[in-house]
Amino acid sequence: MIQISNLHMHYHTSEGSVHAVRGIDIDVEHGRFYTMLGPSGCGKTTTLRSVAGLERPSEGEITIDNQLVYSSNRHIMVPPYRRDIGMVFQSYAIWPHMDVFENVAFPLREMKGRFSGSGIREKVLKALDLVQLSGYQHRPAPFLSGGQQQRLALARALVREPSVLLLDEPLSNLDARLREETRTEIRDLVKRLGITTVYVTHDQLEALTMSDVIAVMNQGVIVQEGSPLEIYRQPKTRFVADFIGLTNFIEGRVKTLGSNGSEFGLVETSSGLLKSELPQSAKVGDAVVIVVRLEDVNLITAVPNADQENVLEAKVVTAMFMGDTKECRVRLRDSSLRLKLHPSTEIGEGASIRIKLPPEHCRALMA
Repeated sequence: MIQISNLHMHYHTSEGSVHAVRGIDIDVEHGRFYTMLGPSGCGKTTTLRSVAGLERPSEGEITIDNQLVYSSNRHIMVPPYRRDIGMVFQSYAIWPHMDVFENVAFPLREMKGRFSGSGIREKVLKALDLVQLSGYQHRPAPFLSGGQQQRLALARALVREPSVLLLDEPLSNLDARLREETRTEIRDLVKRLGITTVYVTHDQLEALTMSDVIAVMNQGVIVQEGSPLEIYRQPKTRFVADFIGLTNFIEGRVKTLGSNGSEFGLVETSSGLLKSELPQSAKVGDAVVIVVRLEDVNLITAVPNADQENVLEAKVVTAMFMGDTKECRVRLRDSSLRLKLHPSTEIGEGASIRIKLPPEHCRALMA
């Protein structure tokens, strides 16, 4: 549905040239919800605007639904209005001098002669119904709440019935509770309509809960692409592990490799030997960092067996009640870890505890 090949974008500023997008390749299948996730300045919005035709890349090709809309080699640049897309901007771009109906009708009126007055009305009311704004068509746009304005922008993007929907951080202006409600609504709506969607965000929770595929971007390149579960559970770099979710990092060196083809080996750390999944390229003596999620660190209440793996002595430094969890920071020999416990767990600052880092949840990355 959407293919991006060797996309580059250079900007020229007073301080020199900026290479904002560095040769990325993307293939979004029909009906997929594809999210570009990364920090500010990583190139995700530039890539989205290139797909929309709002930016002219320096190099590469972009195809939408088998139509080549940009090619540097063939000197092709299809304007935005001729691309089969709908777009929702971060600012919503609502026209304050128009009512709700005219905001949604605007894209159809710009397609001169394509639709009759009754046809426009039918499509506008259908789009408003999709986003649960039926009955609001005569309300002035500035009189809508933030959440309603976001829905209005979505209705305007959908009214042309595009094959591709592009969303540029559309929830960033909403409060936390409304963001939670709206991300579910958007996900359900585009899945029900079967629209191929490309979504840009820096919010990891949005990416994890809404996406079929996540592309994590940093400094103009895609550093990892995969399903939300793959990105969260199998990060390939420290950047991805740190950017997605809360993570502990334990530095060490490979002591022994797995035997008989096992992917697990021993890593020597300042807190002792830890059994961990190792990279395929790891060799004895290599510097690595073990990644373990907070929720995977277990509190041991029984006396451990002598041969129990990855059990460490620790002292509680802080224990914070977070509502649905209790988050603790504990001190090991020469480092510290964080863990999440059930909120009713009776544990206080200064307590001596034992914790277990299950080997199946320890993943070593090359340092």
